[in-house]
Amino acid sequence: MKATLLIAGIMLCLIATAQQPPQPSEEDLSKMDFWVGKWDLTWEGGKGTNLIEKKLSDRVIQENFEAIEGNFKGYLGTSISTFNPRDGKWHQAWADSNGGYIDLIGIMDGDTRIFQMTSPRKLPDGKEILSRMRFYDITEDSFTWDWEATTDGGETWNLSWRINYQRAE
Repeated sequence: MKATLLIAGIMLCLIATAQQPPQPSEEDLSKMDFWVGKWDLTWEGGKGTNLIEKKLSDRVIQENFEAIEGNFKGYLGTSISTFNPRDGKWHQAWADSNGGYIDLIGIMDGDTRIFQMTSPRKLPDGKEILSRMRFYDITEDSFTWDWEATTDGGETWNLSWRINYQRAE
């Protein structure tokens, strides 16, 4: 009986240890820290705000976007982003006040941070479109964000929307 309990205890420990997810490094977790904060946004024809906060033991980045002037006024969006140590990539889920929802996967390209759709969408004409966002020219108090699209599998990317981020005071 004691041997059976001992073996069961060892088996439970082995199962618990085997199910522990790999832990991300601090370097991986900090790749998107530049984005955290309160931001004033400007783009051609509009202005907005974006509040980016770390949540859930600093493992999730939550975004709260609002267009406050000009074109897109009243448009709201939110996202959650997290680093998955199992595949070594950042993942983001975006939802907005127009009923939009997309899944994105993070790509690090030098000093540029990219979230790209996980799969293309079909257009009415049958073409497939793939979109991505790029964060670049990153400093402590500013960066540029571009929403881009491709219909040729990523050979060429076309700018759809550029937002200039300035840290709010």
